Amino acid sequence: MAERDNNRGGGRGRREEQTPEFADRLVAINRVSKTVKGGKRFGFAALVVVGDQKGRVGFGKGKAKEVPEAIRKATEQAKRKMIRVPLKEGRTLHHDIKGRAGAGNVTMRTAPQGTGIIAGGPMRAVFEMLGVQDVVAKSTGSQNPYAMIHATLDGLRNQQSPRNVAQRRGKKVADILPKREEAPAPAAETEEA
Repeated sequence: MAERDNNRGGGRGRREEQTPEFADRLVAINRVSKTVKGGKRFGFAALVVVGDQKGRVGFGKGKAKEVPEAIRKATEQAKRKMIRVPLKEGRTLHHDIKGRAGAGNVTMRTAPQGTGIIAGGPMRAVFEMLGVQDVVAKSTGSQNPYAMIHATLDGLRNQQSPRNVAQRRGKKVADILPKREEAPAPAAETEEA
């Protein structure tokens, strides 16, 4: 009887069981203090990036009197604010993109297989949680981790997959992608030599 009751009710607890497992990465912790009559009161702010490493990523900020509570709040917020990013072959970006948020400027470029993640701290956390394996990224501007993550996600939101572009234009994916040169042409040159 108790087993049936657990499976039935309370929408909220049940939904959490069905959600896929997310990986999270703590990017920054900031300690702030307030001076009061009796001394100082400390507070903590945490910045966390969460993702399923299959094309979904989000970030969150949390503040509390204790570090674990701040991290928990940030993780919950990140799970609520996740975005889906289309990935090429499940490992890199479809095209080069620029992201901007305040003074944070980020340039992200697609990379061939085996390149790895070439990116600075906060951007690296976003790419690892997103599931990108090959990317070259450069941050020019603010080194503030909040600004860098905002700029990175701004750029990722603007990325378009060939399927989305073709669907929007009412064409086929083959019509959108550039035509590749035929491979047998170099083989014919080697036969002549």
